[in-house]
Amino acid sequence: MIALELQVLAGSYAVSRLSPDAPVPEWAQGELVALTRTPDELSVVSAVESVPASVESERSWRALRVAGPLDFSLVGILAALSGVLARAEIPIFALSTFDTDYLLVGDRDLERAVRALESAGHRVVPEECVSAATAGQR
Repeated sequence: MIALELQVLAGSYAVSRLSPDAPVPEWAQGELVALTRTPDELSVVSAVESVPASVESERSWRALRVAGPLDFSLVGILAALSGVLARAEIPIFALSTFDTDYLLVGDRDLERAVRALESAGHRVVPEECVSAATAGQR
């Protein structure tokens, strides 16, 4: 199994459900924003504080970013990570981008998720380290 580095993103996220014909909402903001439109819904992942209270959402998710970019030829990245978290009975919401993968875990599960991933040989960089490194790049 390949050992991966994951970075904990600062802040909490919400996964929101809008009608399939809804426009992209102006409130979809944050370090991580993901939009997925299907015939049944428009799903929006964004910073929890930006989501209006009236929007149907699952709130209090934390994001773990797999250090990338990842080559498209790599196999089993999400399976390796989600398997570890499944064995620890931690629900996830997974996202992929062109460069990498993200796992969202419940805020209350973040500490257990980090322990499980590290026990499986992965490295998890705390949000303080990610925030400090990002601030230095600005």
